[in-house]
Amino acid sequence: MTVDLNHRITGEGKPLILMHGLFGSLENLGGIVRRLQDEWRIHALDLRNHGASPHSDSMDYPSMARDVLAYMDSQGLDKVSLLGHSMGGKVAMQIALMAPDRVEQVVVADIAPVDYHPRHDAVLEGLGSIDPAAVRSRQDADQTLSAHVAEAPTRQFLLKNLERVPREEQSEGGAMFRWRLNLPVIQASYDNLTRAPEGEGPYTGPVLFIKGENSAYIQEKHRNEIQRLFPSAELRIIKDTGHWLHAEKADTFAALSRRFLAKNA
Repeated sequence: MTVDLNHRITGEGKPLILMHGLFGSLENLGGIVRRLQDEWRIHALDLRNHGASPHSDSMDYPSMARDVLAYMDSQGLDKVSLLGHSMGGKVAMQIALMAPDRVEQVVVADIAPVDYHPRHDAVLEGLGSIDPAAVRSRQDADQTLSAHVAEAPTRQFLLKNLERVPREEQSEGGAMFRWRLNLPVIQASYDNLTRAPEGEGPYTGPVLFIKGENSAYIQEKHRNEIQRLFPSAELRIIKDTGHWLHAEKADTFAALSRRFLAKNA
């Protein structure tokens, strides 16, 4: 069963759907929205179990792809371009493999169509160690999380998922914070999220893979699988960036995306 995805629509032009990564929300790609909305009608989405989108007991790439296709139907979008970062990039690839006739072109940010070894054990353990009902400040949550995640910027990103309970919903002595994301289901479904998109392929339309130079998510050993599933794929590398390339060098990322999207529009 699909869920009705929370979304934000801005700009004018042909439709471009943006999808965030794991533990994120549509706000994560806000810098790219601002840089592309002059030429594109951008639909930024919260994927299921993230942001303000509904929670679901299941989470895998075919399910998330069907959510996006249902969103397209609800908006009257017959065919769109897709841009996704990390997990959102895998969702974009899954949509292209499942419904190639609905996809004009794809931009995939720092992820490959392959299985990955688990990379988020410490993050999941750290988030799981936080009891939102016992948190009285973000500083409390940050201190708890710091025992598992050393990098302050990463903790700041993760704790955007911790929202304050509206005053009118608070009871005396009750919880002041709650998770926006569906942490139990993400934890239970994590193996699904490490897997490659499903589908024999190929998707023969234009695809741009953008890699952060210092990131290991796209490697030379992935070339054959990329070419098998996406034979028209191109690769660009942004120097001196890691996995968060769209935030670290937003101007460069947006410029690469703009040239590719305009060339194939």
